[in-house]
Amino acid sequence: MEVDGGTVIDPITHDYGNVTLNSGTVENLSATGGGITMNGGTLSGGTFLSGATMTVSSGAVSGVATIGNGGHANVSGGTVSDLNIEAGGSGAITGGSVADATVSSGGTLNFDAGAILTDTLTLSNGGTATITGNTGGTVQLGDGYTTGLTITGAGTGSNNTVTTTINGWTSSSQIDLAGVRFDDASYTVSDGTVVVSSDLDDGTKYTVTLDIPGATEDNFKIINDNQGGTILICFLAGSMIRTPTSAVAVEDIQIGDQVVTFDWKNNKDVTRAVVWAGKAHCTVRPELSDDAAGWPVRILKDAIADGVPYKDMLITSEHCLFFEGKFVPARMLVNGVSIFYDKSITSYDYYHVETEQHSVITADGMLTESYLDTGNRSSFSQDGKVVRLGGQKRTWADHAGAPLCVERSFVEPLFRALELRENSVAGCHAPTEKIETTVDPDLHLVTESGAIIRSMRHKGQQYSFMLPPETKSVRLVSRASRPADVIGPFVDDRRSMGVAVADVHLLCAKHTHDITSHLQAEKPEGWYKTDWTDCAWTNGNAVLPLGEYLTNGKIGILSMTIRAAGPYIVEAQKITEAEICSA
Repeated sequence: MEVDGGTVIDPITHDYGNVTLNSGTVENLSATGGGITMNGGTLSGGTFLSGATMTVSSGAVSGVATIGNGGHANVSGGTVSDLNIEAGGSGAITGGSVADATVSSGGTLNFDAGAILTDTLTLSNGGTATITGNTGGTVQLGDGYTTGLTITGAGTGSNNTVTTTINGWTSSSQIDLAGVRFDDASYTVSDGTVVVSSDLDDGTKYTVTLDIPGATEDNFKIINDNQGGTILICFLAGSMIRTPTSAVAVEDIQIGDQVVTFDWKNNKDVTRAVVWAGKAHCTVRPELSDDAAGWPVRILKDAIADGVPYKDMLITSEHCLFFEGKFVPARMLVNGVSIFYDKSITSYDYYHVETEQHSVITADGMLTESYLDTGNRSSFSQDGKVVRLGGQKRTWADHAGAPLCVERSFVEPLFRALELRENSVAGCHAPTEKIETTVDPDLHLVTESGAIIRSMRHKGQQYSFMLPPETKSVRLVSRASRPADVIGPFVDDRRSMGVAVADVHLLCAKHTHDITSHLQAEKPEGWYKTDWTDCAWTNGNAVLPLGEYLTNGKIGILSMTIRAAGPYIVEAQKITEAEICSA
């Protein structure tokens, strides 16, 4: 449908259907697939789901534009008055302006250089947003543990002032200054103005100035975030830590107390002093996958061995247990029966204790780890008169009390052995039904205008699609599942894997063009970086640039080889950390 004037009320688009708005008004568009391409005119409200795209190059979007699960907003010009990104929705603002925007948990909104925020972006806990130093406007952080804001472009040049005001700052908030080096960085906080200083590679000093009215010397710190997020590695209240005289609840451990550590290399106990003890709070984010949501892991009494642990143990999913000279994250041993995510606990305090050296300690009769500061100490509060100042960040490679092991060859035998103990453990959960899987990727393309294109030909690994004129890029959309879910948690691969794409060719005007952007070192959105040179995996929704071949009315046939696909879990998929923070 093409609109060149007048008013169209309550249109609906599906799959291939698309509205092109040049002038006039479209009111209350409902799109599940397809969508709208705006070259002018006014869109007064709309909802975009399941592959539908709102593309705005000119004109105005008034009212509320809601981008729901599977929907996408692509704004390169014009104005948008109220943009609402819900769970599973995404938006890319490359130009033009947005007045107000709301990003709910599980939603993603990115502003590129040149795009302007004129009023307020409200970022909920669990939502993610990227802005630049010149985006402007105000970001209102949601209540609780809000960590989804990234500011790009702040690490270039010598003096940078971020033009966006950050409201709602608390000690649980977190901002990622992309490109700003952590090494040798320093900062000052005065009346809500934060200045971060560090060095460029050429040795010159640069500064980044941020307007954060809620920031104080007590609730603002800079940390090194190697993984794009803060990882909780802790005990819950009631965990009993072995000391030379008795077992003491972790929440009662104080700086200077002695704990018993295990020198596994010499097979003996060693007493060491506690040099730091911290506490923080977690509110579970149930929209995420279980291992990323914050659910505590409950290890039932006797689940590891007779008397180990000697009572139910509650720890966070990344907390490591000690087996045969190696630390293994608890999440990799979750079997849903004797070791499971306790979903009756949705909010809790968690604790950790640090010894001078990273150590093997005993909690609830189970060998486990003390705290290793890899950059998240500022997430904790600390009681007592003695405050440990943040020292140099430590790493598993250089400072761990035992090697961290996530190799399937080591972890799966442990997992299987613990499965065999289930009949010896009281209070086990009933085994869950076997998950249903499929190897059908449901592969299709979505154009820039939101049109869905199914394959015209599919035989074995070969797929072919007919592309309309003026197509400059497409999205490869498919099912996606994580190996850790499909195979088992003993596989340390929590990426949402779509399809593995090898060679891609575009045939138009009797000429064949090789499409290789997905094979380059710097890949487009939605592709995983690998060591492969002839194949790359998507995350289930990957951009494939095609160039300028289909101009002047030319159509094309896009052919590709799918090297691998699936298996996929047949269910409504939850949002993973990899989908919140792009591949």
